[in-house]
Amino acid sequence: MTINYIGPDAILQKKQEYLIPCVYHFYKKPMQIVRGEMQYLYDHKGKQYLDFYGGVSVMNAGHCNPEIIEKVCEQIRTLQHTTTIYLTQPIMDLAERLAHISPGKLKRSFFCASGSEANEGAALLAQLFTKKHKFVAVHEGLHGRTKLTMNLTGLPMWRTDPHPLGDIIHIPAAYCYRCAFGLSYPLCNLQCATCIEDVVKDSDFAAFIVEPIQGNGGIITPPLEYFKVICEILKKYQVLLITDEVQTGFGRTGEMFAIKHWGVIPDIMTVAKALSNGTPMGAFITNDEIALSYTRPGASTTGGNPVSATAALAAIDAIEKYQLVQRAKELGNYLKDKLLEMKQRYRLIGDVRGIGLMLGAELVKENKVPATEEIDYVLEELKEHGVLAGKTGVLRNVLTFQPPLVITRDDIDRVIEILNDIFLSIKMKWKTRAF
Repeated sequence: MTINYIGPDAILQKKQEYLIPCVYHFYKKPMQIVRGEMQYLYDHKGKQYLDFYGGVSVMNAGHCNPEIIEKVCEQIRTLQHTTTIYLTQPIMDLAERLAHISPGKLKRSFFCASGSEANEGAALLAQLFTKKHKFVAVHEGLHGRTKLTMNLTGLPMWRTDPHPLGDIIHIPAAYCYRCAFGLSYPLCNLQCATCIEDVVKDSDFAAFIVEPIQGNGGIITPPLEYFKVICEILKKYQVLLITDEVQTGFGRTGEMFAIKHWGVIPDIMTVAKALSNGTPMGAFITNDEIALSYTRPGASTTGGNPVSATAALAAIDAIEKYQLVQRAKELGNYLKDKLLEMKQRYRLIGDVRGIGLMLGAELVKENKVPATEEIDYVLEELKEHGVLAGKTGVLRNVLTFQPPLVITRDDIDRVIEILNDIFLSIKMKWKTRAF
């Protein structure tokens, strides 16, 4: 079958005319992506790209994974849609499966269509259970684009609400490379964690919401003691912990859910993205006690529909069948070691952080000045060499790697080789003051 692709220029023209301007894109000369195959994407001219961003931590089991697609197609030919007011099996099978793989006693799920909805629902559930209404969140966090989740977000570029809510307090992130208190770990005594007590001790706070690793914040990864300190304080003042695993979940960090690295169990956990490997879906999950506070009628028109639920079940099957959690751990360690080696050779890399296949390299000039022009150059050059990566961070200077978990060591070696050439060219440009 011959398909006539209109090309990126025509798409950009339509985009300018028909989409709301807030919808942005990467690259000065973007490509038209038309096909995916496991760790690869292809443009309208047939050029192959090694995807090292995974749709922002979505395609954990790979693009168009044939085992997932086969089950989705079978389901969509059989029963495409009903709402939760009718009984269907896929949503129940998925809820049972999530209960088996979620941390601790997290057992009961509510399904929706996105991570934003999941976080919104988790916040409502926390209010219903605690009968309190305020929230604590973290600077550099990202929780969604709805009214509430945009206000829970701590990244300025995503907080476009002109009338922000007043019942949300943000505390500094566990951003050791740029500590808000001007301290150094471990001599800091985890002030970024202990400071939450000053917020919650005298007020009406329902929950603290946080990403175990802040994805769009720049792969900010807290020290191992961070969440235990936080949880002791939250328990003291009867404040719930909501962990946002929208980017970190389903094997991304070398654990099924990232919070396991810190040895604590959240009261409510939110998931989306890799949950259904690209099919729109989200959920919030909690224990029996908290779940029973939400009894008034609730529904989601497309949440947990048969197709999305089938996709999620197939994605979890693929993650377990091909041991993608262990693969993320092993390949993540390999990639991180390679990046740390590069850090020793290039002062452009100020910090390397993250766990598993959720890694970031913060690019800086002297005195930690963000290398914003340089990171754009790196992204463009990677694209020209057939590699896609991300750009995150409050300063937009963190080169981000969140590839499908099906990548290989050869893929990593290829990316490192290309990066090495790019960083060498930047080193020469610095000498000639081209930047």
